[in-house]
Amino acid sequence: MPSPIIEAVPGHPADEDRDAIYMALRAYNTAQTGKSDRPDFAVLVRNPETRAVEGGLYGEESFGWAFIRYLVVPEAYRGQGIGSRLMAEAEKIARDRGHIGIWLDTYEFQARPFYEKLGYKVFGELEGGDGAHGQFFLKKRF
Repeated sequence: MPSPIIEAVPGHPADEDRDAIYMALRAYNTAQTGKSDRPDFAVLVRNPETRAVEGGLYGEESFGWAFIRYLVVPEAYRGQGIGSRLMAEAEKIARDRGHIGIWLDTYEFQARPFYEKLGYKVFGELEGGDGAHGQFFLKKRF
C-alpha cells in the first residue's frame, strides 16, 4: 500500500473534509466499543415574530455523557432565565437518554459562574497567557 499524502490546511478546511474526519473517528469508536453515538440535540431560542433561530444550545452525545458544544443567549434575552431554561432542557434530554451527566467548556470571559450556579464543577483548566484566554472544563454528574 502506498503511503498517504499528508496535507496541512491552515486556513478554513472544507466542510466535507471535516465531515470525513469525523465519520472516520465515529467508525473507529463504534468498532472499538460496539456502541454508536446517538444523534446530537439542540434547544433553540427563536425570535417570537419571525421564528428565526437567534441562539440556543447544541449538544452532542458521547459514550455515556452529553457534551454541550455551543450555548448562546442573545443579548436582548439575557438576565431573563433563558440560559437556565436551555440547560434544564439539555439535562432532561441527557437524563432521558440515560447519560450519567453533562460536561462542557467555557472561557474565562464567558459563563463559568453561570454554570457553577447550576451545579457544574470545574474538573480541568487551561491557563490563559500572552494571547490566550483561560479555559475551564466543567461537569455535572446526575
